[in-house]
Amino acid sequence: MRRIRALAIGVAAILALFAIAQLVLPGIAAQNLRDRLAKSGQVLHVSVSAFPAIELLWHQADSVVVRMGRYHSGPSHLSSLLDETTDTGSLDASASELDTGLITLRDATLRKRGDELTGSARVTQADLSSALGGSIQGLQPVASGNGALVFRGTVLGITADATLRPQNGALVISPDVPLINLLTLTVFKDPHVYIEGVGASAAPGGFAFQGRARLR
Repeated sequence: MRRIRALAIGVAAILALFAIAQLVLPGIAAQNLRDRLAKSGQVLHVSVSAFPAIELLWHQADSVVVRMGRYHSGPSHLSSLLDETTDTGSLDASASELDTGLITLRDATLRKRGDELTGSARVTQADLSSALGGSIQGLQPVASGNGALVFRGTVLGITADATLRPQNGALVISPDVPLINLLTLTVFKDPHVYIEGVGASAAPGGFAFQGRARLR
């Protein structure tokens, strides 16, 4: 009888610990994430959920929601953040203004379901011109389809097209100009992210870009 009572007390204690963990750990994880993000921008909202919550001790979560105001993150930091989403089942992140160090993206969103990633952002013509430093005039997307995006711009008085497309999981761009169309520049490459396609459409004052990828 005493053994049964002791066993019952032990089970009750374990269940109580799980209940406490379920109540406390998501808040701790959310605060830790908030503190990290606050170092590089304005955090508006962060929520983390997991069941059982003890998964969070191994950096695994069922869902994460992040809302940012302005956020600054270089390409290498962005890659690192994407790598860390591997153990998150569902991710919804957004930033009103995302400064990548190369170009400013506005109304940027990232959505993850399983290993599938989808993202979108708006780029103004002024931001695009600033990023190019005046080297390319009138750059704008002119065609989108089959996962690729065609840009048109003018350099030294010569107007030409260039295609942005996925290649073996990376994102590359190459000029659609005879003799130099084999010249390819890698725009983004990460061993844990496989780019599947990009696209664009007209938006007020600029363009809206979309992309899809998967984690590997």
